Amino acid sequence: MSANLTYQQLEAYIREQMRMSHVYQPVMLRALLENGGTASTEDVAKALLSYDRSQVEYYEIRTKNMVGKVLTQNGVIEPIKDGRRITGYRLAAGHLTTEETGALVDLCQQRLSDYITQRGDGIWGHRSIADGYVPGSVRYEVLKRAKYRCELCGAHEKHAALHVDHILPRAKGGSDDLSNFQALCVTCNTNKRDRDDTDFRGVLETYTDREPDCLFCGIDNRRIIAENELCYAIRDGFPVTPLHTLIIPKRHVADYFDLYQPELNAIQSLLQDQRKQIMTADPTVSGFNIGINAGADAGQTIFHVHVHLIPRRKGDVADPRGGVRGVIPDKQKY
Repeated sequence: MSANLTYQQLEAYIREQMRMSHVYQPVMLRALLENGGTASTEDVAKALLSYDRSQVEYYEIRTKNMVGKVLTQNGVIEPIKDGRRITGYRLAAGHLTTEETGALVDLCQQRLSDYITQRGDGIWGHRSIADGYVPGSVRYEVLKRAKYRCELCGAHEKHAALHVDHILPRAKGGSDDLSNFQALCVTCNTNKRDRDDTDFRGVLETYTDREPDCLFCGIDNRRIIAENELCYAIRDGFPVTPLHTLIIPKRHVADYFDLYQPELNAIQSLLQDQRKQIMTADPTVSGFNIGINAGADAGQTIFHVHVHLIPRRKGDVADPRGGVRGVIPDKQKY
């Protein structure tokens, strides 16, 4: 476009040509128009912030759980409720004159200015969602993996703002590997930060757990066809079908249900990677069985978790219906 756009060109762009995947474009253009055609990045950021529901939700929680509770306990305000839900607050005060109100506002501003001068940017430390910057590419991959839902309560991003945060905080030794991130809605993430008192120091050490007599703890490195920080992949030594692959956590853990969330993330990542590679290597692969034996009565013979990725091909059995139900032969067909 020309650097000297006419009103008609701008109108046509905004009305017809602007393709919106978010609120950003019209908000930024409005900020520019309202500031004579020029706006700082801070001005644009503030304009965007006014439309960011996640910030409102965050401070609604802070209001009810922190400042509102303190002022209520001190007898300065009273909550307004709809049933048991707090919807607002009122001053626990009689009639104030305009002059009295103005003087109290000025006093609040004075206390606020003094505090900001004393503490500086440190007062916003609680607002750091992750202990360190989360790159946009990581945020995208984590949200895509979570299908744009909170991994705790299942809320979709359309209904609640999602935060991408470290599972094991960096301050506790957690890494920036993709497997150590999770997507949580603003409510779950705030509640986790305020209430989760788990001591992660012992958890971090367990990632190095190995058993000297375990087949998968002492695997020959030459068998490893792929790996990430927390798990690796090998071809099954007794394959059910060609390219039958095992995904195995590096930590020695017997039961699938005892895996940590980062390990589940890492296993899922390798499953996706190996699926793509198998289908590229053999275009006749048209399906997969994914299986885990958890416990001796479920057929587990090596007590180190391993996930089977079994490629399937059209005609490899006469009737594949029922799939994994075949672990109990009489129940496969229904």
